[in-house]
Amino acid sequence: MKEFDVIVIGSGAGGLAAALCLAKAGQSVLVLEQHYVPGGWCHSFHLKGQRFSPGVHYIGLVNAGDSTNDLYRGLGIANELVFFRMNKKAYEHCYIGEHKIDMPAGFDNLADSLIKRFPKEQRNIRKYLGLIDKVGKEIQLIPKMRTFWDHLLIPIRTRNMGKYSLFSLKRVIDWHIKDPLLKSVLNIQCGDYGLPPFKASFPVHCVLMNHYAEGGFYPMGGGAGIVKAMTNALKKNNAEVRIKQEVKRIVIENKKAIGVEMADGTVIKAKHIISNADPAKTYLNMVGKENLSAGLLKKLSKTKYSVTSLILFLTLDLDVTQAGLDSGNIWSLRNEDIDDIYHDLSKKDPSEGTEFPAVFISCTTLKDPVSFNGRYHSFEVVTFIEFDSFKSYDALDYHSPLYEENKNKIIAKFLNNVEKVIPGAKQHIVQAELGTPKTNEYFVQTTEGNVYGTEKSFTQIGPFAFKIESEIKNLYLCGASTLAHGVTGASYSGIETAAKILNTTSEELLKNKDNQELRIYDAEDSTEWPLWVSQKIEGRKKRFKDLKEEIDEDEVNPIG
Repeated sequence: MKEFDVIVIGSGAGGLAAALCLAKAGQSVLVLEQHYVPGGWCHSFHLKGQRFSPGVHYIGLVNAGDSTNDLYRGLGIANELVFFRMNKKAYEHCYIGEHKIDMPAGFDNLADSLIKRFPKEQRNIRKYLGLIDKVGKEIQLIPKMRTFWDHLLIPIRTRNMGKYSLFSLKRVIDWHIKDPLLKSVLNIQCGDYGLPPFKASFPVHCVLMNHYAEGGFYPMGGGAGIVKAMTNALKKNNAEVRIKQEVKRIVIENKKAIGVEMADGTVIKAKHIISNADPAKTYLNMVGKENLSAGLLKKLSKTKYSVTSLILFLTLDLDVTQAGLDSGNIWSLRNEDIDDIYHDLSKKDPSEGTEFPAVFISCTTLKDPVSFNGRYHSFEVVTFIEFDSFKSYDALDYHSPLYEENKNKIIAKFLNNVEKVIPGAKQHIVQAELGTPKTNEYFVQTTEGNVYGTEKSFTQIGPFAFKIESEIKNLYLCGASTLAHGVTGASYSGIETAAKILNTTSEELLKNKDNQELRIYDAEDSTEWPLWVSQKIEGRKKRFKDLKEEIDEDEVNPIG
């Protein structure tokens, strides 16, 4: 059997980015994915003709000159991608109790908008957002500081980050902002890493807010649009991507990774192994405790994983724009006490009660106009729970009556939340399917169904995160539990992993950006769309109309 230079286990954003960098460098690369589609949390799937992307809801820093744009240009896939700019005036809608507050793109615009709503906090708002901007940019500067003189200047060039690095988000915002509702708006994006303000690291929140400082963008085709571009590029560079391939173990000889053993007993050898799986899956399941040091075993025993999720995949036969919806996300909270909301989400049985205290609503057919068939709008409605609160369900069989009964209770709760945002939604349901932590475990193979890798608490980020280069020779990690989480964070982790193997830098791997341009169009303004986008939309509408007429005709004149 052929021996590869590199085997990548898992095809999430990090694994695909690493594979692509290595393949472009001339390495023979094999990507093994246990799911029936590649992509990890970036994958998309279809239910009754409607596309859903469970892990990709928006991406930041996509404008020309920004890091995500540079990432895709450097990987050589920008020409294959199209992004839609979400509502610039409100890429985030905050529904907090009876209040509705929008977050526009741009820190200056955000400050102006919030000052109109909270005039007494004018000075505090500008000072706090200025601090967020400084700390976020200082953190992004650190990986680029490689020389001796750079390291000497780190204390000066990252002084704000150093000053606030050990403080929680709650502690810092309490020093700067007084109004509880305003705090809730400025903290609302903590849902993008799954920690309440009292547990969240202030620097992590700064990086997150900086990532979306210029607004949110959504890829045409959903997460699958990015995966398709990357897998196409891998094929062009002679790499292999194999789906439905379950890795049983990583083969270790003399403390050195030499290949992988598949579920069917086949052994595939390689000079280097990269695991895009989380640390528990990698070390405990595939490497085995007998091959690990006491120090690593202790670290693994103390590792806590991020929240898991419940996701309602919903399609409505309703013009939701009449209810005020647009391409912006909706964060719907019962009140401004986010810490208390997280407590309830993490401790209570998810089937109890009539509503969730918080949900995130993403309308994919408004973010990606090409996906709209002219009639049905599709949503991902998300809430977070701790895995422990789902344990009683986890023990049940997927198809047991009790599991289905509990799922239906959870769906009913979700629909009550949706009804508050979209009145009349319950009368226009085409489909409502539920994804649970069991779904996450089964399809994405994450420990305890986690959605962000390891929990982004103080003792598990930065220098305390899992290292890209493992203690086992020729075994490397990438993904959300290493450098950073999210689509771009995981992608950059993969590039750093490739750089380690190739003994170079990520900047060197991404330097060839010539002849690459990322196309960006405004989701809210059809007048700026090129003709091919409009034609694609009209074609989809026509196909749906023809199909619907055919189905209606069959119902009127059933065969037999």
